[in-house]
Amino acid sequence: MKKPDHAPLRFTSLSDAHRAFGLPSPRHPLISLLNSAAMAGIDLSAPHSHVLSFYKIAYRSRLSSRLRYGQGYYDFDEGGLLFAAPGQLIGGTEEPTEGMCGHFTLLIHPDFLAGYPLARKMRHYGFFTYAAHEALHVSELEKELLLSLFKTMEAELASRLDEFSQDVVVAQLELLLTYANRFYKRQFLTRKTVHSDLLQRLEELLAECFSSADLPSRGIPTVQYLAQRLHVSASYLSDMLRTLTGQSAQQHIHDKLIEQAKDQLATTALSVSEVAYALGFEHPQSFSRLFKTKTALSPLAFRQSFQHN
Repeated sequence: MKKPDHAPLRFTSLSDAHRAFGLPSPRHPLISLLNSAAMAGIDLSAPHSHVLSFYKIAYRSRLSSRLRYGQGYYDFDEGGLLFAAPGQLIGGTEEPTEGMCGHFTLLIHPDFLAGYPLARKMRHYGFFTYAAHEALHVSELEKELLLSLFKTMEAELASRLDEFSQDVVVAQLELLLTYANRFYKRQFLTRKTVHSDLLQRLEELLAECFSSADLPSRGIPTVQYLAQRLHVSASYLSDMLRTLTGQSAQQHIHDKLIEQAKDQLATTALSVSEVAYALGFEHPQSFSRLFKTKTALSPLAFRQSFQHN
């Protein structure tokens, strides 16, 4: 018997997505703002995991990812925002399949932003690659502000288009993303207790990696590997660390690596090349270059200065 095909659906255009969910054709081929209040009776649940060729920003009045900590809930319960970038799988096997629509759902094809500075900035918003359980939870005040931006865009897209329409919508979108950036920074801080625990588990995991006998064959732990072990997305881990420590996940790994390198250079007779291989470097030159960048000394100069002291 042939097994059912579980390949995700792929929507290459906004029209494809609208058609799959039984929605009317989009008014604009490159941007669509869906309001669930105006779609009563339409089943917006996703029958299958899917991949979009455009950005998706959804405000949901209730989030399944509300975080419990201790005896209570740590986050606001006014709903929040979920983000997805083009090419991102939505509704995989590890999370419930999300429907197309939240209270408001904005779909933006990258071509809509062509010629605007925002097009280049989009890839720097890390939250577009966060996992579903890393959604942005908002307060009542934050919710009202975000909803006002959605409503402004909705009114603009529903009115007769003119030469300023796209400028207005792009400006509102950029403002929404700026607020999302600010609110995520707030969320990292309000979840400080939870993230302190995550930071401690990261330290333990790095210590485990660097003390492992198979480090030379496995190589330096990557941000993706650490995030997977910690059950968070790589971009969320890096953004969380940057907020709490001022360093990205990659910088954090490098700092731990340099600590290990200093210890080996100071307490063993291993050559610089042997230290590099022991720490998972394929090429000693890469190790020496990183070490000098971090310490302003070559590994050999560090060893000599340490011995002189």
